[in-house]
Amino acid sequence: MPQQLVDKNAEGRDARQYHIGIAPGEVGSVALLPGDPFRVPLIAEFLTDVREVAHNREHRTMTGLYKGKLITATSTGMGCPSTAIAVEELARVGVTSFIRVGSSAALQQGIEPGDLLISEGALRNDGTTAAYVHPGYPAVPDLPIALELRRTAERLQAARGGFRVHSGINASDDAFYAEGPEWIAQLSGMGVLNVEMEASALYVVARLRGLRAGMVCACSSNLVAGASLYDEKNARLKDGWVRSIEVALDTAVALDL
Repeated sequence: MPQQLVDKNAEGRDARQYHIGIAPGEVGSVALLPGDPFRVPLIAEFLTDVREVAHNREHRTMTGLYKGKLITATSTGMGCPSTAIAVEELARVGVTSFIRVGSSAALQQGIEPGDLLISEGALRNDGTTAAYVHPGYPAVPDLPIALELRRTAERLQAARGGFRVHSGINASDDAFYAEGPEWIAQLSGMGVLNVEMEASALYVVARLRGLRAGMVCACSSNLVAGASLYDEKNARLKDGWVRSIEVALDTAVALDL
């Protein structure tokens, strides 16, 4: 019998998505993407008319209104593989713009835990994007989103104080515990601002699918200064998460994403 190879890109469209558990019509056009499913309710605290749409595996989704705009929040889980799946499937059900919100470790002196980090592009130290594109293909955010995230964060800083705003190139790594001192020193020496685990997949998949994407993270630690707020009970880290969510939401409204 002849082979009947499955084309995953053609399968499952216009249907409830296998991994995220969402069907067309259940979400808005813009999604905030935290990594942790337990931070999705934190986003929902800013919304009205909140509804939990699905929670399957690491992907939890809630929707609600913010300043009259329908907002979707979906957790990606940790790392590029699950992030790519979330973006691919959210795009299939109607999302066209994505803003990652979460935690990231700083790689430059002078960045304090709780500060906000705006991504201008990602160093692709992951395996997922290598399956999508040429090694030299850049992982970059949508320019208007990145610029508006910066402007919005600076306005929030001016209004409230207590934190600073930084922007630059981040690194997206696959192996959290393989980030040894030599690798951290190398990234810092190249001027890389921070390191996290999802942005490169978000940017590459978004570009390939004609979507828009950006990222604003709270600094959880500084790997070149020995400062850390990984304890989630620490108020400064939660304050950073809240600020990143506010910035992302106001950016979504300002750009009518």
